[in-house]
Amino acid sequence: MSRRRLGKRLLQSESVQRVGSLLIHWMLGAIWRTNRDNGTSSDWETLIDQEWPAIFTLWHGQHLLIPYGGPRNRKFVTLVSRSTDAEINARVIERAGYEVIRGSGGREAVMVAGKGGVRALIAMRDALKRGVSVVMIADISKGEARQAGEGVVTLARISGRPVIPVALATSRRIVLEKTWDKTTINLPFGVRSARLAPAIYVSPKADKEEMAAARARVTAELNRVTEEALRAVETRK
Repeated sequence: MSRRRLGKRLLQSESVQRVGSLLIHWMLGAIWRTNRDNGTSSDWETLIDQEWPAIFTLWHGQHLLIPYGGPRNRKFVTLVSRSTDAEINARVIERAGYEVIRGSGGREAVMVAGKGGVRALIAMRDALKRGVSVVMIADISKGEARQAGEGVVTLARISGRPVIPVALATSRRIVLEKTWDKTTINLPFGVRSARLAPAIYVSPKADKEEMAAARARVTAELNRVTEEALRAVETRK
């Protein structure tokens, strides 16, 4: 217990958070730059021009390089937990050029119904209204991996903006098989591919059955583009 408390105190240290986020940002930026696109990525610009702003969504554990892959001439915002453990993550994302909205946690019930979750949804809706796209994890932290939760489709319903499933894979990577989300650590000096699915709209009058159908479609499309990205970096290196 003493080691755990010591670890939490270190994470809360301003100097640790500042230096740690700088080092991680530098490392992830270097990994992005040393992986070349192998020509299989989706046409970001055409899709963005047609659907901007949008809700870009991806799976847990597949997100490390996403802040470095978006067009630099566009603005993005993403949701990060309020927990102490997430503070360095938030700072890394900010260093990469994204705005950060702090949520209350990853659980689905909290995300959709809790006070912090409602505030986060409103903040993301307001960002979309001012032309800033949202990047949002689809599945629920420590929940069922690779199953889209209510948060992403609820945001689409209240904002009127589409969900765009996105996946990014690199040929050189380490997959932490024992983690609940199969966290992927991207490595340098390989190739990369980013795949985007067509936009998914949710009616502002969607009932429970329609929301469930929207979640199922997001799940299916995210799994599809994830598999496409993985195949693309294996077959075209």
